[in-house]
Order: sequence, then C-alpha cells, then structure tokens
Amino acid sequence: MTRETGGTPTEPFDYWLLNAGFAVAMGSLGAHARAHPERVEEALRPGDMPLVAAATFALAKVVARERIAVWLREPFVERAGEGRRPRGTRLRYAVGELLTCTRCMGAWSALSIVGLRIVSPPAGRVVTGVLAASAANDFLQLGFRLATDRADATPSG
Repeated sequence: MTRETGGTPTEPFDYWLLNAGFAVAMGSLGAHARAHPERVEEALRPGDMPLVAAATFALAKVVARERIAVWLREPFVERAGEGRRPRGTRLRYAVGELLTCTRCMGAWSALSIVGLRIVSPPAGRVVTGVLAASAANDFLQLGFRLATDRADATPSG
C-alpha cells in the first residue's frame, strides 16, 4: 500500500526517481559540455536565449497539452471530464503529473533543447528555430483572435 504524498497516490521515492533521471541527464550534459567547450560557445550564444526560451515554451506545451502528443501521455494520463488527470499509482502517477504540467515539462524541454544544441549545434539550431517559430505563431494567433473578437463585438456605426 502506498503512502499519500501531498494528496497523491505516490511515494517520495517516485519523485526521487524523476529527479534522479533529470539530474543524470543534466550531469551528462554538463560533462559533455566540459569535454567540448567549443560546442557550448557555438550552441549557446547570449542572443540565442530568447529563441531557446520560446522553443522551450512550445515543446512543453506540445507535450503537456496538444493532441499530437496524446500517444505519449496516454499510458500515464486519463481523461477526466473536460480535463486530464494522472492515472495509476506511484511512478506512473508521478510521470502523469509531469506530462500534464507545462511548467514541469518546461524544465525537461529546456534540458532537451539545450542538450541538442550542445551535442549537435546545427541540429539544435534547426529544432530551436522551428519550435520558436511555433511559439511565435501561438502568440500571433492569440493576438489575431483577440483583435477579431474585439472587432466583431464593436457595433458598426
């Protein structure tokens, strides 16, 4: 039987496993960056950070919210009325929490994007560009919808 952890059917060890996985990936990336400092300079210029941030936003949103990633979430998340909730118990539940939280996925997305940019700067720049353009599209679509909704609501005279 599991002990409740913050109102969830998990154990502290389940969250520890997720954190350990993140730490191992981060440590591996740090070791790779230390062994190849020239790649870090090429991959992470200060002016690239807005693009990396936008790409992180887009990737986290796709994984946590978009229909195209339902195949990834499905083993860990179930539909609950209008929303979604983690399924199962223990590690399965904790992974479900991770996969439905855009902020949580943001950390993993940032690690993935920065990791790709360091391991393969050309591929990382391409992926960052595509995801950053996707994020910009999201904001432009929102702005367009707000503008057209406002125009439609304005009485013509």
